[in-house]
Amino acid sequence: MPKDLMKGNEALAHAAILAGCTHFFGYPITPQNEIPEFLARELPKAGGVFLQAESELAAINMVYGASAVGARPMTTSSSPGIALMQEGMSLLAAAQLPSVIVNVQRGGPGIGTIQPSQSDYYQMTRGGGNGDYRIIALAPASAQEGAEMMMDAFELAEEYQTPVFVVSDGLLGQMMEPVELQRRPRKRQKAKDWAAVGHGNKRAPVTVKTLALDPYVLEEINNNLQSKYQKIANSESRYEAYHTEDAEIVFCAYGSTGRIVRNSVDQLRHEGISAGLIRPQTLWPFPDMAFTNLPETCKHIISTEMSCGQMIDDVKLAMEGRLPVSHYGRCGGIIPTPEELAQHAKSILGRK
Repeated sequence: MPKDLMKGNEALAHAAILAGCTHFFGYPITPQNEIPEFLARELPKAGGVFLQAESELAAINMVYGASAVGARPMTTSSSPGIALMQEGMSLLAAAQLPSVIVNVQRGGPGIGTIQPSQSDYYQMTRGGGNGDYRIIALAPASAQEGAEMMMDAFELAEEYQTPVFVVSDGLLGQMMEPVELQRRPRKRQKAKDWAAVGHGNKRAPVTVKTLALDPYVLEEINNNLQSKYQKIANSESRYEAYHTEDAEIVFCAYGSTGRIVRNSVDQLRHEGISAGLIRPQTLWPFPDMAFTNLPETCKHIISTEMSCGQMIDDVKLAMEGRLPVSHYGRCGGIIPTPEELAQHAKSILGRK
């Protein structure tokens, strides 16, 4: 198939339509605005509904309402906007309503900057809302992978009846790359007997709610959710390993930083230093298995991201103390270069 040159944000928006998104609700914020701009123009042509909400709080609750009646809704935002949606995400998880949320990350904390960052890792993997819930978080490293993961996101959301994050950033969202877009056949979907729609007295009415005042009832709800999350953890973690089979030093990086580190690995290997990369494609569930069979040659793990150090917690948990783990990152919207990352690896190994 021919490829089209488009921004990463546009690839996500186009893929959402191909994935069968029926409703979009969102509010403008840089650097994700190309997504609602594209969907405002194209989603109605595909028979869908686009609505610019009055705020991020309104948008996530509109997603809740649309999902509750069996639609395929989504919303997109950037870091501070995603922060405003956290209560609604907790409600979606508790009600077990499928939905897709895109975060095109920018620098923080606070309003911060419109430049790219990856400092929402905790937000994407721990959640800012209340209660014991988890959200699947897919992390693409290119416009092409973003389009493919967007289609995956809708399928995973309905398969597990859960919200799903697609975790991008300002660099991936704004860069232009060739993308091949192809509509996938939908997986065979289970009947949406949980949807609050008309039933013609053929079944009991459905009530969508998250309130459970009886502690034993709420405990059962939480235990059922944890069983589902364990199933997701066992089945859906994904990663890419690059030159790890003989590496003496291994980077762990996701998204746009992962593709930068790939160049650092190539540079180090050209200089005779065996470096490797583990690139998580799911931030949750985190791909712990990627760290279990590292070669005996490996001496050190560098957790690398555009933040002050958040993913390093999961890398350390995955390593279980078997090897030293350190962090290297830039923040504030500064993008690390392959050369500085390679130099940092050399300094750890005592090489010039």
